[in-house]
Amino acid sequence: MDYKVTPAEKSTVKIEIGFTPEEWENANNEAYRKNRSRYAVNGFRKGKVPKHVLELYYGKGLFFEDALNQLFGEHYGAILGKEEKNFTPVGEPSVSLAEDFSEEHVALVATVPVKPEVTVGKYKGIKIRKYEYNVTDADVDRDIENTRERTAESVDVSDRPAALGDTVNIDFEGKTDGVAFEGGTAQGYDLTLGSGQFIPGFEESVAGMTLGETRDINVTFPEDYQQETLKGKPAVFTVTLHKITGKKLAPLDDEFAKKMGSETLEAYRAKVRERLERNAAARGLNETENSILTEIAKEASAEIPEAMIERQEDAAMQRMEYNLMYQGLRLDDYLQYIGSTREEYKKNFAEEARREVLHQLIIEKLIGDEHIEATEEEIEKKIAEQAASVGKEAEEYKKTLDPRQRDYIESDIKVTKLFDLLQANNEMYLEDEEGAAEPAKKPAAKKPAKKSAKKTEEQA
Repeated sequence: MDYKVTPAEKSTVKIEIGFTPEEWENANNEAYRKNRSRYAVNGFRKGKVPKHVLELYYGKGLFFEDALNQLFGEHYGAILGKEEKNFTPVGEPSVSLAEDFSEEHVALVATVPVKPEVTVGKYKGIKIRKYEYNVTDADVDRDIENTRERTAESVDVSDRPAALGDTVNIDFEGKTDGVAFEGGTAQGYDLTLGSGQFIPGFEESVAGMTLGETRDINVTFPEDYQQETLKGKPAVFTVTLHKITGKKLAPLDDEFAKKMGSETLEAYRAKVRERLERNAAARGLNETENSILTEIAKEASAEIPEAMIERQEDAAMQRMEYNLMYQGLRLDDYLQYIGSTREEYKKNFAEEARREVLHQLIIEKLIGDEHIEATEEEIEKKIAEQAASVGKEAEEYKKTLDPRQRDYIESDIKVTKLFDLLQANNEMYLEDEEGAAEPAKKPAAKKPAKKSAKKTEEQA
């Protein structure tokens, strides 16, 4: 076997793989041995028919495709291993016969999408917006109230009308032009008022109803409603209220704080503020990194193969599927509801996917250009930090790491260093509420949270 690699258009390479007549004969014989039991010829036991008899009976090319697959599978991986310093495949190859293919010259051509070269323009001395978010007392109060809401005791209500925030059990029937429409009728439906599950005006009109009451509610479907036949149409829902379930919030005191893992209410508030400040720092950091990459990308270009875009689109679809799952929804059910398919809906992520792939290529390019490395000491320190976060000793924790996790830690350190360098070498500015620019503070020596701008595939 021999091969030749030549660059091709649209970030692909062509690998022409040639085989000797002896290799071709051996592959055909192997294909015969693996597949002969699938064929039968009168006068022979199944699986015992000689190869030349099968070829006479079914045609000389009977094992042609299997033999080619055999040869390609044996050698393609080894070729990629030899060429790993020259190109990185990013998708499955498209395989065809060489133009001069013959029994004497058995050759295949694999067209392989590869990671493209990216051209980066100016990436230092640019004016770039920096993002910072402050945590106020009101933010802390709001978070604590949300926790009280989530942990509230459910109680049946009979002495007052339904209110926003209650969960009601209702029957309803919807009609347009006096005719009931598909999907507009249900019995014993549980609805949390104010959740936004129904079209605007419906939940607000159920609020105020009393137990056993039946009421006609007039609403209008939005112009962008999913069902074409209902867009912009007025409708009347006849609603009967069967049950009201309210929430009994726990008193905001030290006892509540203890249930949340703190000794006093004051300590709990401090704990909530610390968490919110960590989240705010991470959010500001992530948005600042994206801001940096967006500015640099304005003068960057790369011929990105569709395989890389599709992989990123698939990752976005998977994240969406997980998010829906946490809400108790199946992606296929949601797509059926909006009248779309997976392939159609995936196109919504195309622009974002292309941008994220370009950003990742820029990161890799600049790390190489700036010769950024992660030292063994830095990697060991990061491993020790992760071990401490899960209550383990570093040596014990290292035993559970596989090579991919260690590679990720090394990559995370490099990306951290890159963004430190970019912030230090560009004019970073903040915007106040009115949009006026003001100089940003110099970046701290250490980042308060993990980087996420590099996670083009891991985001989830």
